[in-house]
Amino acid sequence: MVFPTKIESERLKLIPLSLKQLSEEYVCWMNNSIVNEYLESGGNYTLELLELYLKTVEEKSIFFYAIILKANNKHIGNIKIDPINYKHGFAEYGIMMGDINEWGKGYAFEASNLVIKYCFEELKLRKICLGVISENIAAVNLYKKLGFIIEGIYKEHFLYKGDYCSCIRMAIFNPKRIK
Repeated sequence: MVFPTKIESERLKLIPLSLKQLSEEYVCWMNNSIVNEYLESGGNYTLELLELYLKTVEEKSIFFYAIILKANNKHIGNIKIDPINYKHGFAEYGIMMGDINEWGKGYAFEASNLVIKYCFEELKLRKICLGVISENIAAVNLYKKLGFIIEGIYKEHFLYKGDYCSCIRMAIFNPKRIK
């Protein structure tokens, strides 16, 4: 599948994640305990490790985009839909807002809406799914605001701060595909 080279909103453009985003700032995000508190990745990153990761991303044909501010061309995070199951019409969503100076400005909501719209209108998916650590209240609230609903809870699923916590499984359905 070939994905678009750019998806835009009023304040943002999403471009395929690539070596163009390689920077010390990106490495700092990945090593920032606040940024990666609820992520599976992060910690102990170097410029070399990030470069290897971005090369791997470039080689794959996946929906993985850098979130860029139009005003100053600044990379502030990443968003992806992967894997995509075309047979059953669903995909897995993930987002990382790396630049904490841009938190609380609605960029995650704006980028997510762009991606959800693209997935439903262009990819014709019927459902987008995600898993979120139950303690990540800000993310759960964002997903609810976007229209995601709770489908289930995996009890004591993730190791978080030395203890097991639940994973909330959420999904949003394509309103044009609901029967």
